[in-house]
Amino acid sequence: MNTIQPAFDTLTEAVQWLNQNGYTEDFNLKNDCIRLNNFLDVSPEDFKIRYTFRFEGNTDQGDEEVVYGIASDKYSVKGILTSAYGIYADTVSTELIRKLSSN
Repeated sequence: MNTIQPAFDTLTEAVQWLNQNGYTEDFNLKNDCIRLNNFLDVSPEDFKIRYTFRFEGNTDQGDEEVVYGIASDKYSVKGILTSAYGIYADTVSTELIRKLSSN
């Protein structure tokens, strides 16, 4: 992860900033990997998390989200993964949890 990271008030601001900095692909969580645009599975060892932004809802637990700026040198791609955390968190493998929590 980069050492200097901007702060944002909203998830939308973070996503817009990441897009402006080349993080334009969409990643989704699967059990043991992240999926790029519904066609390529990327294993935890094949990507790095460059940015992490957490947003906590003041009144609604459904507003708790984390946004990751992810890069894969192996596939020459940069993209965004958004995920709920807390009681709405997705079920994923231990290896993937370790990778996403290492920031």
